Amino acid sequence: MSEIVIQLQNANIYQSGNLILQDVNLTVQRGEFVYLVGKTGTGKSSLLKSLYGEITLTEGNGEVVSFDLKQMDWKTLPFLRRNLGIVFQDFQLLTDRNVHENLRFVLKATGWLDEKLIEQKIEDVLTKVGLKNKGFKMTFEMSGGEQQRVDIARALLNSPKLILADEPTGSLDPETSDEIMQLLFQIAKDDGTAILMATHDFMVVNKFPSRTLTTEGGRLVEKA
Repeated sequence: MSEIVIQLQNANIYQSGNLILQDVNLTVQRGEFVYLVGKTGTGKSSLLKSLYGEITLTEGNGEVVSFDLKQMDWKTLPFLRRNLGIVFQDFQLLTDRNVHENLRFVLKATGWLDEKLIEQKIEDVLTKVGLKNKGFKMTFEMSGGEQQRVDIARALLNSPKLILADEPTGSLDPETSDEIMQLLFQIAKDDGTAILMATHDFMVVNKFPSRTLTTEGGRLVEKA
């Protein structure tokens, strides 16, 4: 039986007290690749923030990787996030340290202690994203595509069941964007990781077709 990693039922999504999306119903299963498209300001980022607990769900029901979104507080939030990978458009990498130390920082922060396992995990994720021998590089020396690969490697560190990606190709040229998309689809296929990707780049959606949800008129609509 397929494992459900996102389940929202009649959820209302608020941002700063304003209702952004109403009556959201959404199910995403393990290994699924799902696009979240819509114009800027229609609620894509607010929905993602609700899924990783930055916006508290107060109306309706929601579960993400078996965590109840209505029960989230400062104590339970880190446990939810350890089971997620989050990929940002602006990478949010630490610029004062190299790639290896960026990844090591996350592992230490999420409770990894065994140095041998830490080194093995870093090597594994860098190999997976095609940066096997780039651990020594400072992040600011890297191209946008390489930095996005580091960001994806970071998202994979705790073997998440779900990756939430917010405009991961937004600042990349078309060729690099294609490489990142191929990588994300490969991760979904090989690892059984569900990926929910917010984008307004319809060229990407058309080139790499998959299940597509749209935010429009305060609703989340499934595109046939």
